[in-house]
Amino acid sequence: MDPSVLGQIDQVRLNFSPRGLMVLNAAIGLMMLGVSLDLKLEDFKRILVAPLAPGIGLAAQFILLPAFTFLLVWILKPLPSMALGMILVASCPGGNLSNIMTYLAKGNCAVSITMTAISTIAAIFMTPLNLSLWGSLNPETAEILQAVSLSPIDVFVTVFVILGIPLILGQVLTRTFPGLADRVRRPFKIFALVFFILIVCAALAANWKYFIAYVGMVMFAVFIHNALALNLGYWSGRVAGLGQADARAVCIEVGIQNSALGLVLVFNFFEGLGGMAIVVAWWGVWHIIAGLATAFIFTRIPLPPGETATDPEACRLS
Repeated sequence: MDPSVLGQIDQVRLNFSPRGLMVLNAAIGLMMLGVSLDLKLEDFKRILVAPLAPGIGLAAQFILLPAFTFLLVWILKPLPSMALGMILVASCPGGNLSNIMTYLAKGNCAVSITMTAISTIAAIFMTPLNLSLWGSLNPETAEILQAVSLSPIDVFVTVFVILGIPLILGQVLTRTFPGLADRVRRPFKIFALVFFILIVCAALAANWKYFIAYVGMVMFAVFIHNALALNLGYWSGRVAGLGQADARAVCIEVGIQNSALGLVLVFNFFEGLGGMAIVVAWWGVWHIIAGLATAFIFTRIPLPPGETATDPEACRLS
């Protein structure tokens, strides 16, 4: 592709009407409410009882992955908007599909669910902090942050509304009306996920010519970035002395990012900047493929004696 055409991705703005943006925000809010309905108080307390595996995972999620992403951007030298999209993805918490993928990978679902619970809260602070910090250290991405006058406080407020409020509402509903929460948990999760997928598909359809023109540019970067995240999660766990089941859970949690939150931030603060939007959107597709492939590979490797795969209930699948 002609270099002049490649550079256009830094000027392209993907279309999303104000009403469409409100629907997108509502969709991820519903998704996070579904996640919250799946969490119990014990999931938050577990890190106090068995802190090593979740602690290693959270460090890999919020410290190592953003730092290594910054180095990867320096090595690959993608276009500025693509680079900032990679930094944004690395700044997001784990995705809502990580628990079921941990189960498929025969990992420790208790570790996975605890990381989901804690990372969702931590992201309210860590996502704006990492995006601002690592984005400002790269001169080219720093120009984008300066051009949009990005305020970490504004990002914090948005992330709190999108993640924090649904998390609080879900926990209040679970504790106040446990029977109702049990009945609506599974259908609500399915509805919220399908609703979000429909919204993303509608956005892609409205911007299909841009998506087709530029997605090939980001495939390689996302492939390398996601492989880095999966390996970083797994090997940080193994180096820290975690068992196979725990390391598999950390691997999946770090490799499956909340790209939905990333999309919300791209359209709320960066006006759908082309490289950022397509990197985040393609990550949302690719991490499912890569996560399932990783889980399949793990199923072919028996757990060591003394380690057992968790049952469906441990991952809230039954």
